[in-house]
Amino acid sequence: MFKRAEESYREEMRTLANFPSLFLGLVGAEGQLEHYDGRLRMVDAVGKTVADQLDPLQYAEFIEEAVEPWTYMKFPYYKPLGYPGGMYRVGPLARLNIIDRCGTPLADQEWAEFRQLERGAVLSSFHYHHARLIEILYAIERIEQILQEPEILSRHVKAVAGPNNEEGIGVAEAPRGTLIHHYKVNEEGLITWANLIIATGHNNMAMNRGILQAAKHFVDSQRLSEGMLNRVEAVIRAFDPCLSCSTHALGQMALTVRLVAPDGAVLDELKRH
Repeated sequence: MFKRAEESYREEMRTLANFPSLFLGLVGAEGQLEHYDGRLRMVDAVGKTVADQLDPLQYAEFIEEAVEPWTYMKFPYYKPLGYPGGMYRVGPLARLNIIDRCGTPLADQEWAEFRQLERGAVLSSFHYHHARLIEILYAIERIEQILQEPEILSRHVKAVAGPNNEEGIGVAEAPRGTLIHHYKVNEEGLITWANLIIATGHNNMAMNRGILQAAKHFVDSQRLSEGMLNRVEAVIRAFDPCLSCSTHALGQMALTVRLVAPDGAVLDELKRH
């Protein structure tokens, strides 16, 4: 029984969005896990740093957004490697692949074990879940550290809001991954232009490739199975994209998979609502 379970686990690793890619995220001044400050770092599939200390304000110099005629979503990529060669991933898996350490004792221990899963970067998107657990541990430790800082009770907390720049760029690490918000405003503070690259957008190419990988492995040429539907949905949920929530119905993600023949005939269809 245990042997079958181990074989099933290894099969999941091989087929759940497991492929070489770049990884992007924020790092602190000493290469530690960072969510609000710091600069961007890009590493490749073997864990080698491709670019470091990238200024988030200059994101347009190294990130381009491709478009395809069959979707409204854009396809961000690392400009020096072109499209689609510049595909990259963001989020918990990416953050733990790009850092030199987490920065808290227990999380650092778990991170060190995590990085031993593979010789280079950890590639299987199944490990997004493992990475989330480590980040939760890190967050708990950081909460304790912050609560012990004297400045936590400071009275100097008032901030006055108002237009002080006509253009602003903000980059932060959300649970799903890197967020890039770029806005332009007029003298009255009204937004006149905006560009957002959210985590689901960053991961768009990788999610599509992961679904293709799962489909090639689990889809029968004549009919669709419930197990296949589970594997495709598992790929999507591993990335924890915004569409898991924005397209859900009564707590479930709506999912329709069609098996289409070369002549366009629909051979089979499965739906999950």
